[in-house]
Amino acid sequence: MARTVADQLISQLQQVGVKRIYGIVGDSLNPIVDAVRRSGGSTEGGIDWVHVRHEEAAAFAAAGEAQLTGDLAVCAGSCGPGNLHLINGLYDAHRTGAPVLAIASHIPSAQIGTEYFQETHPDRLFVECSNYAELVSTAEQAPRVVNSAIRHALSLGGVAVVTMPGDIAEEDAVGGVPTFVQPRRATLVPNVADVERLANAVNQAHRVAIFAGAGARDAHDELVTFADLVAAPVGHTLRGKDFVQYDNPFDVGMTGLLGYGAAHDGIHDADLLILLGTDFPYNQFLPNERDVRIAQVDAKAEHLGRRANVDFPVHGDVRATLALLSERVQRKSDRSFLERTLRRHQKLINGVLGAYTKNVEKTVPIHPEYAAALLDDLASEDAIFTADTGMCNVWTARYINPNGSRRLIGSFLHGSMANALPHAIGAQLAYPGRQVISVCGDGGLAMLLGELVTVAAYELPVKIIVFNNSTLGMVKLEMLVDGLPDFGVDVSPVNYAALAASLGIHSKRVEKPGEISGAFLDAFQYSGPALVDLVTDPLALSVPPTITGEQLRGFALAMSKMVMNGGAGEAVKLAKSNLRNIPRP
Repeated sequence: MARTVADQLISQLQQVGVKRIYGIVGDSLNPIVDAVRRSGGSTEGGIDWVHVRHEEAAAFAAAGEAQLTGDLAVCAGSCGPGNLHLINGLYDAHRTGAPVLAIASHIPSAQIGTEYFQETHPDRLFVECSNYAELVSTAEQAPRVVNSAIRHALSLGGVAVVTMPGDIAEEDAVGGVPTFVQPRRATLVPNVADVERLANAVNQAHRVAIFAGAGARDAHDELVTFADLVAAPVGHTLRGKDFVQYDNPFDVGMTGLLGYGAAHDGIHDADLLILLGTDFPYNQFLPNERDVRIAQVDAKAEHLGRRANVDFPVHGDVRATLALLSERVQRKSDRSFLERTLRRHQKLINGVLGAYTKNVEKTVPIHPEYAAALLDDLASEDAIFTADTGMCNVWTARYINPNGSRRLIGSFLHGSMANALPHAIGAQLAYPGRQVISVCGDGGLAMLLGELVTVAAYELPVKIIVFNNSTLGMVKLEMLVDGLPDFGVDVSPVNYAALAASLGIHSKRVEKPGEISGAFLDAFQYSGPALVDLVTDPLALSVPPTITGEQLRGFALAMSKMVMNGGAGEAVKLAKSNLRNIPRP
Protein backbone atom coordinates (compact mmCIF):
# COMPACT_ATOMS: atom_id res chain seq x y z
CA MET A 1 0.00 0.00 0.00
CA ALA A 2 1.26 3.49 -0.88
CA ARG A 3 2.76 5.42 2.05
CA THR A 4 2.28 8.96 0.76
CA VAL A 5 0.26 10.77 -1.87
CA ALA A 6 3.44 10.92 -3.96
CA ASP A 7 3.87 7.13 -3.67
CA GLN A 8 0.24 6.70 -4.67
CA LEU A 9 0.77 8.88 -7.73
CA ILE A 10 3.82 6.88 -8.83
CA SER A 11 1.92 3.61 -8.32
CA GLN A 12 -0.90 4.91 -10.51
CA LEU A 13 1.61 5.77 -13.25
CA GLN A 14 3.23 2.34 -12.98
CA GLN A 15 -0.17 0.71 -13.40
CA VAL A 16 -0.59 2.54 -16.73
CA GLY A 17 2.85 1.41 -17.90
CA VAL A 18 4.79 4.65 -17.48
CA LYS A 19 8.52 3.90 -17.38
CA ARG A 20 10.06 7.35 -16.95
CA ILE A 21 9.41 10.94 -15.96
CA TYR A 22 11.30 13.80 -17.63
CA GLY A 23 12.11 16.84 -15.52
CA ILE A 24 14.37 18.78 -13.18
CA VAL A 25 14.22 18.30 -9.42
CA GLY A 26 13.17 21.16 -7.17
CA ASP A 27 11.96 21.77 -3.65
CA SER A 28 8.19 21.45 -4.12
CA LEU A 29 8.75 18.47 -6.44
CA ASN A 30 11.10 16.63 -4.06
CA PRO A 31 8.45 14.34 -2.50
CA ILE A 32 7.47 13.05 -5.94
CA VAL A 33 11.08 12.64 -7.07
CA ASP A 34 11.81 10.71 -3.87
CA ALA A 35 8.83 8.45 -4.59
CA VAL A 36 10.36 7.80 -8.02
CA ARG A 37 13.61 6.84 -6.27
CA ARG A 38 11.79 4.43 -3.97
CA SER A 39 10.06 2.81 -6.94
CA GLY A 40 13.41 1.21 -7.79
CA GLY A 41 13.72 2.39 -11.37
CA SER A 42 12.68 0.61 -14.54
CA THR A 43 15.13 -2.27 -13.98
CA GLU A 44 13.09 -3.21 -10.90
CA GLY A 45 9.69 -2.56 -12.42
CA GLY A 46 9.58 1.05 -11.23
CA ILE A 47 9.98 4.42 -12.90
CA ASP A 48 13.16 6.22 -13.98
CA TRP A 49 13.81 9.92 -13.47
CA VAL A 50 15.30 11.47 -16.63
CA HIS A 51 17.20 14.60 -15.68
CA VAL A 52 17.00 17.04 -18.59
CA ARG A 53 18.65 20.48 -18.56
CA HIS A 54 15.54 22.55 -19.23
CA GLU A 55 11.91 21.76 -18.41
CA GLU A 56 10.88 22.78 -21.94
CA ALA A 57 12.98 19.86 -23.14
CA ALA A 58 11.21 17.61 -20.61
CA ALA A 59 7.86 18.38 -22.18
CA PHE A 60 9.25 17.99 -25.71
CA ALA A 61 10.83 14.64 -24.80
CA ALA A 62 7.54 13.41 -23.37
CA ALA A 63 5.76 14.66 -26.49
CA GLY A 64 8.20 12.79 -28.73
CA GLU A 65 7.78 9.56 -26.78
CA ALA A 66 3.98 9.85 -26.76
CA GLN A 67 3.75 10.74 -30.47
CA LEU A 68 5.60 7.58 -31.39
CA THR A 69 4.19 5.09 -28.89
CA GLY A 70 0.66 6.37 -28.39
CA ASP A 71 1.17 5.58 -24.69
CA LEU A 72 1.13 7.99 -21.79
CA ALA A 73 4.38 9.93 -21.28
CA VAL A 74 5.08 12.10 -18.25
CA CYS A 75 7.02 15.26 -17.48
CA ALA A 76 7.30 17.32 -14.32
CA GLY A 77 8.35 20.75 -13.12
CA SER A 78 8.76 22.34 -9.70
CA CYS A 79 6.69 25.30 -8.55
CA GLY A 80 6.71 28.65 -10.33
CA PRO A 81 9.50 28.94 -12.94
CA GLY A 82 10.03 25.17 -13.05
CA ASN A 83 6.63 24.20 -14.39
CA LEU A 84 6.27 27.46 -16.36
CA HIS A 85 9.17 26.21 -18.50
CA LEU A 86 7.04 23.19 -19.48
CA ILE A 87 4.46 25.25 -21.29
CA ASN A 88 5.95 25.45 -24.80
CA GLY A 89 6.57 21.72 -25.03
CA LEU A 90 3.09 21.05 -23.64
CA TYR A 91 1.53 23.23 -26.33
CA ASP A 92 3.43 21.11 -28.87
CA ALA A 93 2.20 17.86 -27.31
CA HIS A 94 -1.39 19.03 -27.00
CA ARG A 95 -1.72 20.32 -30.54
CA THR A 96 -0.22 17.08 -31.82
CA GLY A 97 -2.64 14.99 -29.74
CA ALA A 98 0.22 13.26 -27.90
CA PRO A 99 -0.97 11.78 -24.57
CA VAL A 100 1.19 13.58 -22.00
CA LEU A 101 0.66 14.02 -18.27
CA ALA A 102 2.40 17.02 -16.73
CA ILE A 103 2.97 17.11 -12.99
CA ALA A 104 3.15 20.73 -11.90
CA SER A 105 4.24 20.91 -8.29
CA HIS A 106 3.03 23.92 -6.34
CA ILE A 107 3.87 26.14 -3.38
CA PRO A 108 2.69 25.08 0.12
CA SER A 109 -1.10 24.84 0.06
CA ALA A 110 -1.55 27.23 2.99
CA GLN A 111 0.32 29.94 1.03
CA ILE A 112 -1.74 29.80 -2.16
CA GLY A 113 -3.26 33.20 -2.86
CA THR A 114 -0.80 35.22 -0.76
CA GLU A 115 1.72 36.16 -3.47
CA TYR A 116 4.15 33.74 -1.90
CA PHE A 117 7.66 33.20 -3.27
CA GLN A 118 7.45 31.67 -6.79
CA GLU A 119 3.65 31.64 -6.69
CA THR A 120 1.84 31.10 -9.97
CA HIS A 121 -1.45 29.34 -10.68
CA PRO A 122 -0.65 26.29 -12.84
CA ASP A 123 -4.26 25.09 -12.75
CA ARG A 124 -5.11 28.27 -14.68
CA LEU A 125 -1.94 28.71 -16.75
CA PHE A 126 -2.14 25.37 -18.55
CA VAL A 127 -5.85 25.42 -19.39
CA GLU A 128 -5.35 26.42 -23.04
CA CYS A 129 -2.79 23.69 -23.74
CA SER A 130 -4.58 20.79 -22.04
CA ASN A 131 -7.77 18.77 -21.96
CA TYR A 132 -7.64 18.67 -18.19
CA ALA A 133 -5.95 20.87 -15.58
CA GLU A 134 -6.77 20.43 -11.92
CA LEU A 135 -5.37 21.38 -8.52
CA VAL A 136 -5.05 18.67 -5.86
CA SER A 137 -6.16 20.20 -2.56
CA THR A 138 -6.47 17.13 -0.32
CA ALA A 139 -5.01 13.66 0.01
CA GLU A 140 -8.50 12.18 -0.42
CA GLN A 141 -8.91 13.96 -3.75
CA ALA A 142 -5.51 13.06 -5.19
CA PRO A 143 -6.02 9.54 -6.63
CA ARG A 144 -9.28 10.49 -8.35
CA VAL A 145 -7.76 13.60 -9.94
CA VAL A 146 -4.73 11.63 -11.16
CA ASN A 147 -7.01 8.91 -12.53
CA SER A 148 -9.11 11.48 -14.36
CA ALA A 149 -6.03 13.22 -15.75
CA ILE A 150 -4.65 9.96 -17.14
CA ARG A 151 -7.97 9.11 -18.77
CA HIS A 152 -8.28 12.54 -20.36
CA ALA A 153 -4.76 12.33 -21.84
CA LEU A 154 -5.18 8.81 -23.20
CA SER A 155 -8.79 9.02 -24.34
CA LEU A 156 -8.86 12.47 -25.90
CA GLY A 157 -5.22 12.64 -26.97
CA GLY A 158 -3.27 15.61 -25.69
CA VAL A 159 -2.15 17.01 -22.37
CA ALA A 160 -3.49 16.66 -18.85
CA VAL A 161 -1.97 18.66 -15.99
CA VAL A 162 -2.07 17.78 -12.29
CA THR A 163 -1.04 20.60 -9.98
CA MET A 164 0.10 19.28 -6.61
CA PRO A 165 1.46 21.32 -3.67
CA GLY A 166 4.56 19.77 -2.15
CA ASP A 167 2.97 19.47 1.30
CA ILE A 168 0.01 17.52 -0.12
CA ALA A 169 2.42 15.14 -1.89
CA GLU A 170 4.02 14.39 1.49
CA GLU A 171 0.76 13.57 3.27
CA ASP A 172 -0.27 10.01 4.06
CA ALA A 173 -2.13 8.38 1.19
CA VAL A 174 -5.86 7.80 1.68
CA GLY A 175 -7.09 4.46 0.36
CA GLY A 176 -5.28 2.26 -2.08
CA VAL A 177 -4.32 2.69 -5.71
CA PRO A 178 -7.45 2.87 -7.92
CA THR A 179 -7.73 0.15 -10.54
CA PHE A 180 -7.03 1.49 -14.01
CA VAL A 181 -8.02 -0.46 -17.12
CA GLN A 182 -7.79 1.45 -20.38
CA PRO A 183 -10.45 0.38 -22.89
CA ARG A 184 -9.50 -0.27 -26.48
CA ARG A 185 -10.20 2.57 -28.87
CA ALA A 186 -13.70 2.40 -30.32
CA THR A 187 -14.38 2.64 -34.05
CA LEU A 188 -16.43 5.67 -35.02
CA VAL A 189 -18.70 4.54 -37.85
CA PRO A 190 -20.25 7.39 -39.84
CA ASN A 191 -23.92 7.91 -40.50
CA VAL A 192 -24.84 5.87 -43.59
CA ALA A 193 -26.87 8.73 -45.07
CA ASP A 194 -23.77 10.97 -45.10
CA VAL A 195 -21.71 8.21 -46.71
CA GLU A 196 -24.31 7.63 -49.43
CA ARG A 197 -24.50 11.35 -50.16
CA LEU A 198 -20.73 11.47 -50.58
CA ALA A 199 -20.76 8.29 -52.72
CA ASN A 200 -23.27 9.92 -55.10
CA ALA A 201 -21.01 12.96 -55.38
CA VAL A 202 -18.00 10.74 -56.14
CA ASN A 203 -19.94 8.87 -58.82
CA GLN A 204 -21.02 12.13 -60.47
CA ALA A 205 -17.57 13.74 -60.35
CA HIS A 206 -15.24 13.55 -63.36
CA ARG A 207 -12.04 14.37 -61.47
CA VAL A 208 -11.65 13.26 -57.84
CA ALA A 209 -8.61 14.14 -55.72
CA ILE A 210 -7.71 13.10 -52.18
CA PHE A 211 -5.78 15.08 -49.58
CA ALA A 212 -4.99 12.95 -46.52
CA GLY A 213 -3.53 13.68 -43.11
CA ALA A 214 -2.50 11.93 -39.92
CA GLY A 215 -6.11 10.85 -39.36
CA ALA A 216 -5.53 8.27 -42.09
CA ARG A 217 -2.76 6.54 -40.09
CA ASP A 218 -4.65 3.24 -39.80
CA ALA A 219 -6.16 3.30 -43.27
CA HIS A 220 -3.21 3.06 -45.69
CA ASP A 221 -4.41 0.00 -47.63
CA GLU A 222 -8.04 1.15 -47.69
CA LEU A 223 -6.93 4.56 -48.94
CA VAL A 224 -4.86 3.13 -51.79
CA THR A 225 -7.70 0.79 -52.79
CA PHE A 226 -10.20 3.64 -52.80
CA ALA A 227 -7.87 5.93 -54.79
CA ASP A 228 -7.50 3.21 -57.41
CA LEU A 229 -11.28 2.74 -57.52
CA VAL A 230 -12.04 6.40 -58.20
CA ALA A 231 -8.81 7.22 -60.13
CA ALA A 232 -7.79 9.88 -57.62
CA PRO A 233 -4.32 11.36 -57.11
CA VAL A 234 -3.43 11.40 -53.41
CA GLY A 235 -1.74 14.37 -51.76
CA HIS A 236 -0.84 14.42 -48.10
CA THR A 237 0.07 16.71 -45.23
CA LEU A 238 3.45 16.60 -43.50
CA ARG A 239 1.95 14.71 -40.55
CA GLY A 240 0.29 12.32 -42.98
CA LYS A 241 3.50 11.60 -44.90
CA ASP A 242 4.47 8.58 -42.78
CA PHE A 243 1.13 6.88 -43.30
CA VAL A 244 0.14 7.84 -46.86
CA GLN A 245 3.19 8.15 -49.11
CA TYR A 246 4.79 4.70 -48.95
CA ASP A 247 3.67 1.89 -51.29
CA ASN A 248 1.23 4.31 -52.86
CA PRO A 249 1.32 4.51 -56.67
CA PHE A 250 -1.14 7.41 -56.57
CA ASP A 251 0.93 9.68 -54.31
CA VAL A 252 1.52 13.22 -55.61
CA GLY A 253 3.33 14.78 -52.67
CA MET A 254 2.52 17.74 -50.45
CA THR A 255 1.14 21.21 -50.88
CA GLY A 256 1.92 24.34 -48.87
CA LEU A 257 5.19 26.22 -48.38
CA LEU A 258 6.97 22.97 -47.51
CA GLY A 259 5.32 21.18 -50.41
CA TYR A 260 6.68 19.31 -53.39
CA GLY A 261 5.27 17.45 -56.35
CA ALA A 262 1.85 17.83 -57.97
CA ALA A 263 -0.39 17.84 -54.90
CA HIS A 264 -1.24 21.52 -55.41
CA ASP A 265 -2.22 20.96 -59.05
CA GLY A 266 -4.17 17.81 -58.26
CA ILE A 267 -6.38 19.28 -55.55
CA HIS A 268 -7.03 22.48 -57.53
CA ASP A 269 -7.79 20.80 -60.86
CA ALA A 270 -10.28 18.32 -59.40
CA ASP A 271 -14.00 18.94 -59.37
CA LEU A 272 -14.33 17.01 -56.08
CA LEU A 273 -11.69 17.15 -53.35
CA ILE A 274 -11.92 14.69 -50.45
CA LEU A 275 -10.11 15.71 -47.25
CA LEU A 276 -9.35 12.57 -45.23
CA GLY A 277 -8.34 12.92 -41.59
CA THR A 278 -6.71 16.31 -41.99
CA ASP A 279 -7.20 19.68 -40.34
CA PHE A 280 -4.69 21.33 -42.71
CA PRO A 281 -4.62 24.94 -41.43
CA TYR A 282 -3.28 26.77 -44.48
CA ASN A 283 -6.52 27.49 -46.30
CA GLN A 284 -4.67 29.66 -48.82
CA PHE A 285 -3.31 26.43 -50.32
CA LEU A 286 -6.75 24.82 -50.56
CA PRO A 287 -8.94 25.40 -53.61
CA ASN A 288 -11.74 27.92 -53.70
CA GLU A 289 -14.94 26.04 -52.91
CA ARG A 290 -16.67 27.87 -55.76
CA ASP A 291 -14.39 26.03 -58.18
CA VAL A 292 -14.02 22.68 -56.42
CA ARG A 293 -16.61 20.88 -54.32
CA ILE A 294 -15.13 19.67 -51.05
CA ALA A 295 -15.84 16.63 -48.89
CA GLN A 296 -14.28 16.10 -45.48
CA VAL A 297 -14.02 12.98 -43.32
CA ASP A 298 -12.84 13.37 -39.73
CA ALA A 299 -13.26 11.61 -36.40
CA LYS A 300 -13.53 15.03 -34.73
CA ALA A 301 -16.74 16.69 -35.80
CA GLU A 302 -15.49 20.11 -34.71
CA HIS A 303 -12.84 19.96 -37.46
CA LEU A 304 -15.40 19.68 -40.23
CA GLY A 305 -15.65 22.81 -42.35
CA ARG A 306 -13.40 25.06 -40.31
CA ARG A 307 -10.73 25.48 -43.03
CA ALA A 308 -12.98 25.61 -46.10
CA ASN A 309 -16.66 25.37 -46.89
CA VAL A 310 -17.48 21.67 -47.01
CA ASP A 311 -20.30 20.34 -49.19
CA PHE A 312 -20.10 16.77 -47.91
CA PRO A 313 -19.10 16.47 -44.24
CA VAL A 314 -18.73 12.97 -42.79
CA HIS A 315 -18.14 12.38 -39.08
CA GLY A 316 -16.27 9.11 -38.69
CA ASP A 317 -12.96 7.29 -38.67
CA VAL A 318 -11.23 7.38 -42.04
CA ARG A 319 -10.83 3.60 -42.23
CA ALA A 320 -14.47 2.86 -41.38
CA THR A 321 -15.68 5.55 -43.77
CA LEU A 322 -13.58 4.31 -46.69
CA ALA A 323 -14.86 0.77 -46.16
CA LEU A 324 -18.48 1.94 -46.46
CA LEU A 325 -17.71 4.37 -49.26
CA SER A 326 -15.87 1.79 -51.39
CA GLU A 327 -18.97 -0.42 -51.38
CA ARG A 328 -21.05 2.41 -52.85
CA VAL A 329 -18.89 4.00 -55.55
CA GLN A 330 -18.44 2.89 -59.13
CA ARG A 331 -15.01 2.24 -60.59
CA LYS A 332 -14.01 5.11 -62.88
CA SER A 333 -12.91 4.05 -66.33
CA ASP A 334 -11.62 7.50 -67.29
CA ARG A 335 -8.20 7.75 -65.61
CA SER A 336 -6.85 10.66 -67.66
CA PHE A 337 -6.91 13.14 -64.74
CA LEU A 338 -4.99 10.74 -62.50
CA GLU A 339 -2.43 9.91 -65.19
CA ARG A 340 -1.92 13.56 -66.09
CA THR A 341 -1.37 14.50 -62.45
CA LEU A 342 1.07 11.63 -61.92
CA ARG A 343 3.09 12.71 -64.98
CA ARG A 344 3.20 16.25 -63.65
CA HIS A 345 4.33 14.89 -60.27
CA GLN A 346 7.22 12.92 -61.77
CA LYS A 347 8.32 15.95 -63.78
CA LEU A 348 8.38 18.12 -60.67
CA ILE A 349 10.15 15.48 -58.58
CA ASN A 350 12.82 14.88 -61.18
CA GLY A 351 13.07 18.50 -62.29
CA VAL A 352 12.64 20.74 -59.28
CA LEU A 353 13.71 18.50 -56.39
CA GLY A 354 16.30 16.77 -58.54
CA ALA A 355 17.82 20.10 -59.55
CA TYR A 356 18.86 20.70 -55.96
CA THR A 357 20.77 17.43 -55.68
CA LYS A 358 22.37 17.01 -59.13
CA ASN A 359 25.84 18.24 -60.04
CA VAL A 360 26.50 19.57 -56.54
CA GLU A 361 28.85 16.81 -55.34
CA LYS A 362 31.73 19.30 -55.26
CA THR A 363 29.84 22.52 -54.56
CA VAL A 364 30.89 24.48 -51.47
CA PRO A 365 29.14 25.48 -49.30
CA ILE A 366 27.16 22.25 -49.12
CA HIS A 367 23.69 22.19 -50.63
CA PRO A 368 21.45 21.11 -47.73
CA GLU A 369 19.16 19.27 -50.14
CA TYR A 370 22.06 17.07 -51.25
CA ALA A 371 22.93 16.26 -47.65
CA ALA A 372 19.27 15.40 -46.90
CA ALA A 373 19.13 13.07 -49.91
CA LEU A 374 22.28 11.27 -48.71
CA LEU A 375 20.81 11.03 -45.22
CA ASP A 376 17.74 9.31 -46.67
CA ASP A 377 19.95 6.83 -48.55
CA LEU A 378 22.16 5.92 -45.57
CA ALA A 379 19.72 5.88 -42.65
CA SER A 380 18.29 2.61 -41.36
CA GLU A 381 15.10 1.19 -42.81
CA ASP A 382 13.33 1.68 -39.48
CA ALA A 383 14.99 4.95 -38.47
CA ILE A 384 13.09 7.52 -36.44
CA PHE A 385 13.73 11.09 -37.63
CA THR A 386 12.98 14.16 -35.56
CA ALA A 387 13.07 17.45 -37.42
CA ASP A 388 13.55 21.01 -36.22
CA THR A 389 11.06 23.62 -37.35
CA GLY A 390 12.16 25.76 -40.27
CA MET A 391 14.31 24.67 -43.20
CA CYS A 392 14.94 21.26 -41.59
CA ASN A 393 11.19 20.67 -41.92
CA VAL A 394 11.52 21.39 -45.63
CA TRP A 395 14.48 19.12 -46.26
CA THR A 396 13.04 16.20 -44.29
CA ALA A 397 9.60 16.63 -45.85
CA ARG A 398 11.04 16.55 -49.35
CA TYR A 399 13.94 14.12 -49.13
CA ILE A 400 13.28 11.65 -46.28
CA ASN A 401 11.19 8.84 -47.70
CA PRO A 402 8.85 6.78 -45.52
CA ASN A 403 8.58 3.02 -46.05
CA GLY A 404 6.01 1.93 -43.50
CA SER A 405 8.67 1.36 -40.84
CA ARG A 406 10.35 4.75 -40.58
CA ARG A 407 8.85 7.62 -38.62
CA LEU A 408 9.25 11.37 -38.99
CA ILE A 409 8.02 13.62 -36.19
CA GLY A 410 8.41 17.28 -35.36
CA SER A 411 6.59 20.31 -34.05
CA PHE A 412 4.43 20.26 -37.15
CA LEU A 413 1.36 21.95 -35.64
CA HIS A 414 2.87 24.19 -32.96
CA GLY A 415 5.90 25.13 -35.06
CA SER A 416 8.36 25.62 -32.23
CA MET A 417 12.10 25.90 -32.68
CA ALA A 418 14.40 23.58 -30.70
CA ASN A 419 12.10 20.56 -30.69
CA ALA A 420 14.27 18.06 -32.61
CA LEU A 421 16.87 17.12 -30.00
CA PRO A 422 14.48 16.73 -27.02
CA HIS A 423 12.01 14.86 -29.25
CA ALA A 424 14.91 12.54 -30.11
CA ILE A 425 15.71 12.01 -26.43
CA GLY A 426 12.16 10.80 -25.83
CA ALA A 427 12.24 8.68 -28.98
CA GLN A 428 15.56 7.01 -28.12
CA LEU A 429 14.50 6.17 -24.56
CA ALA A 430 11.23 4.71 -25.85
CA TYR A 431 13.00 2.73 -28.61
CA PRO A 432 16.54 2.00 -27.39
CA GLY A 433 17.18 -0.50 -30.18
CA ARG A 434 16.25 1.77 -33.09
CA GLN A 435 18.29 4.37 -34.90
CA VAL A 436 17.11 7.84 -33.89
CA ILE A 437 18.29 10.77 -36.03
CA SER A 438 17.78 14.33 -34.82
CA VAL A 439 17.82 16.69 -37.81
CA CYS A 440 18.67 20.01 -36.19
CA GLY A 441 19.02 23.51 -37.49
CA ASP A 442 21.81 25.44 -35.86
CA GLY A 443 19.26 27.92 -34.51
CA GLY A 444 17.13 25.21 -32.94
CA LEU A 445 20.09 23.35 -31.48
CA ALA A 446 21.48 26.55 -29.96
CA MET A 447 18.18 27.33 -28.26
CA LEU A 448 18.22 24.17 -26.09
CA LEU A 449 21.94 23.48 -26.38
CA GLY A 450 22.06 22.13 -22.83
CA GLU A 451 20.31 18.96 -23.98
CA LEU A 452 23.60 17.88 -25.55
CA VAL A 453 24.63 17.43 -21.92
CA THR A 454 21.59 15.20 -21.35
CA VAL A 455 22.45 13.06 -24.37
CA ALA A 456 26.06 12.71 -23.21
CA ALA A 457 25.13 12.04 -19.56
CA TYR A 458 22.81 9.16 -20.47
CA GLU A 459 25.02 7.99 -23.34
CA LEU A 460 21.99 7.95 -25.63
CA PRO A 461 22.99 6.77 -29.12
CA VAL A 462 21.10 9.63 -30.79
CA LYS A 463 22.60 10.72 -34.11
CA ILE A 464 22.51 14.52 -34.32
CA ILE A 465 22.75 15.97 -37.83
CA VAL A 466 23.19 19.75 -37.71
CA PHE A 467 22.34 21.75 -40.82
CA ASN A 468 24.57 24.67 -39.88
CA ASN A 469 23.98 27.65 -42.16
CA SER A 470 24.44 30.38 -39.52
CA THR A 471 21.06 31.87 -40.40
CA LEU A 472 17.37 31.48 -39.69
CA GLY A 473 16.57 30.31 -43.21
CA MET A 474 12.79 30.09 -43.01
CA VAL A 475 12.54 33.57 -41.51
CA LYS A 476 14.85 34.84 -44.26
CA LEU A 477 12.47 33.40 -46.85
CA GLU A 478 9.42 34.88 -45.13
CA MET A 479 11.03 38.32 -45.23
CA LEU A 480 11.94 38.03 -48.89
CA VAL A 481 8.48 36.98 -50.12
CA ASP A 482 7.04 39.91 -48.11
CA GLY A 483 9.32 42.27 -50.02
CA LEU A 484 11.69 42.86 -47.12
CA PRO A 485 15.47 42.49 -47.24
CA ASP A 486 16.54 39.90 -44.70
CA PHE A 487 17.62 41.45 -41.41
CA GLY A 488 18.45 40.06 -37.99
CA VAL A 489 18.47 36.46 -39.20
CA ASP A 490 22.22 35.80 -39.49
CA VAL A 491 24.43 34.74 -36.59
CA SER A 492 28.14 34.23 -36.12
CA PRO A 493 29.38 30.78 -37.19
CA VAL A 494 29.57 28.20 -34.41
CA ASN A 495 31.53 24.94 -34.49
CA TYR A 496 28.97 22.56 -32.99
CA ALA A 497 31.25 19.59 -33.57
CA ALA A 498 33.80 21.13 -31.21
CA LEU A 499 31.11 21.80 -28.61
CA ALA A 500 29.90 18.22 -28.82
CA ALA A 501 33.46 16.87 -28.63
CA SER A 502 34.00 18.80 -25.40
CA LEU A 503 31.19 16.72 -23.89
CA GLY A 504 32.68 13.44 -25.10
CA ILE A 505 30.26 13.07 -28.01
CA HIS A 506 31.67 11.54 -31.20
CA SER A 507 31.60 14.42 -33.67
CA LYS A 508 32.68 15.50 -37.13
CA ARG A 509 32.53 18.90 -38.85
CA VAL A 510 31.92 18.62 -42.59
CA GLU A 511 32.54 21.47 -45.01
CA LYS A 512 32.93 19.52 -48.29
CA PRO A 513 30.12 17.46 -49.85
CA GLY A 514 32.49 14.59 -50.62
CA GLU A 515 32.91 13.98 -46.89
CA ILE A 516 29.21 13.75 -46.01
CA SER A 517 28.64 10.04 -46.64
CA GLY A 518 31.68 8.99 -44.64
CA ALA A 519 30.70 11.23 -41.73
CA PHE A 520 27.16 9.85 -41.72
CA LEU A 521 28.33 6.24 -41.82
CA ASP A 522 30.85 6.79 -39.03
CA ALA A 523 28.16 8.38 -36.87
CA PHE A 524 25.63 5.64 -37.56
CA GLN A 525 28.12 2.89 -36.78
CA TYR A 526 29.24 4.51 -33.53
CA SER A 527 27.63 2.88 -30.50
CA GLY A 528 27.02 6.09 -28.53
CA PRO A 529 25.86 9.61 -29.24
CA ALA A 530 27.26 11.20 -32.39
CA LEU A 531 27.01 14.60 -34.05
CA VAL A 532 27.70 15.61 -37.65
CA ASP A 533 28.05 19.36 -38.15
CA LEU A 534 27.26 20.17 -41.81
CA VAL A 535 28.29 23.65 -42.96
CA THR A 536 25.55 24.36 -45.51
CA ASP A 537 24.65 27.12 -47.95
CA PRO A 538 22.90 29.94 -46.04
CA LEU A 539 21.29 31.12 -49.29
CA ALA A 540 19.50 27.83 -50.02
CA LEU A 541 15.82 28.52 -49.48
CA SER A 542 12.61 26.55 -49.83
CA VAL A 543 10.97 27.06 -53.21
CA PRO A 544 7.39 25.74 -53.13
CA PRO A 545 5.99 23.77 -56.08
CA THR A 546 3.54 26.58 -56.92
CA ILE A 547 4.59 30.21 -56.65
CA THR A 548 2.17 33.12 -56.76
CA GLY A 549 2.77 36.35 -58.61
CA GLU A 550 2.61 38.17 -55.30
CA GLN A 551 5.43 36.04 -53.90
CA LEU A 552 7.58 36.71 -56.99
CA ARG A 553 6.91 40.45 -56.74
CA GLY A 554 7.88 40.36 -53.07
CA PHE A 555 11.09 38.49 -53.87
CA ALA A 556 11.97 40.97 -56.65
CA LEU A 557 11.21 43.93 -54.39
CA ALA A 558 13.43 42.52 -51.65
CA MET A 559 16.24 42.00 -54.17
CA SER A 560 15.92 45.61 -55.30
CA LYS A 561 16.13 46.87 -51.73
CA MET A 562 19.19 44.72 -51.09
CA VAL A 563 20.93 46.11 -54.18
CA MET A 564 20.09 49.71 -53.28
CA ASN A 565 21.48 49.12 -49.80
CA GLY A 566 24.80 47.95 -51.23
CA GLY A 567 24.09 44.23 -51.18
CA ALA A 568 24.30 43.56 -54.91
CA GLY A 569 26.68 40.65 -54.47
CA GLU A 570 24.44 38.90 -51.95
CA ALA A 571 21.38 39.45 -54.16
CA VAL A 572 23.11 37.81 -57.12
CA LYS A 573 24.23 34.84 -55.02
CA LEU A 574 20.75 34.40 -53.60
CA ALA A 575 19.19 34.45 -57.04
CA LYS A 576 21.69 31.92 -58.38
CA SER A 577 21.05 29.58 -55.46
CA ASN A 578 17.29 29.57 -55.82
CA LEU A 579 15.73 31.04 -58.95
CA ARG A 580 16.97 28.23 -61.19
CA ASN A 581 14.79 25.87 -59.17
CA ILE A 582 11.52 27.75 -59.56
CA PRO A 583 9.08 25.22 -61.06
CA ARG A 584 8.13 25.78 -64.66
CA PRO A 585 5.26 24.25 -66.62
